[in-house]
Amino acid sequence: MPHERSSAGAGPAPVPGGAALLEVDNVTLRFGGVTALDGVSFTIRQGEIFGLIGPNGAGKTTCFNAMTGIYRPTDGEIRFTGKRVTGLRKYEITSMGIARTFQNIRLFPEMTALENVMVGADAHHKTSVLGALFRLPRHRREEAQGREKSLRLLEFVGIRHRAGHVARNLSYGEQRRLEIARALATDPKLLCLDEPAAGFNPAEKEDLLQLIRRVRDTGVTVLLIEHDMRLVMGVTDRIAVLEFGRKIAEGTPAEVRDDPKVIAAYLGVPADAA
Repeated sequence: MPHERSSAGAGPAPVPGGAALLEVDNVTLRFGGVTALDGVSFTIRQGEIFGLIGPNGAGKTTCFNAMTGIYRPTDGEIRFTGKRVTGLRKYEITSMGIARTFQNIRLFPEMTALENVMVGADAHHKTSVLGALFRLPRHRREEAQGREKSLRLLEFVGIRHRAGHVARNLSYGEQRRLEIARALATDPKLLCLDEPAAGFNPAEKEDLLQLIRRVRDTGVTVLLIEHDMRLVMGVTDRIAVLEFGRKIAEGTPAEVRDDPKVIAAYLGVPADAA
């Protein structure tokens, strides 16, 4: 990992040794008189695990939502593989290769685990409405392929044995894993995880850390929002830190951990005191 200087400058950080995948360029987001994001810039490169951290209310999930089409930035631009994402609909962003999970789990509770993942697999199916209605050969073929793919993903996240169980009957940790499997079913280039370890015990967090690494090893880039600093420092390649909607630091885990501005933000003390 090339050494990078911690920076909170206006433009995206340099990206040595890898192509830029997602670029957040001077993004500002206002809700009425409230500025939720203020000129935030960072770049995520292909094949890395990138962390986005900060105290409660720092703007992490808001930034996530701007990247995935839930919010439209007031100013600035977001680019994915060099193409403008700003202003696109959520399904258009998904089709480009960005998938996400949510801080509050969003599954179809009355559907089985397998059916939930197959919903994600359907994102790239070409069958028409009439083809699905009359179960034409193409629809049956895509359905069989989607089922096989979904079972592989359930195996990958460690819950294939729960494939036939209704989602609401799964444990909390299994539901978290199911949501990751469903996101992976859309064949993302970038997987965005919003607080995936929330509510986990230490053993579950360690298992999640290993799963995130395995996801990256398949060639999927990962963006991680997480409060657990031990997990973030243990799994990420680089980190950007937000406070009150502004980026205050960016760099390797070691650089960010020792940055006085970051310590001050988390401890609630002036930077010079930290």
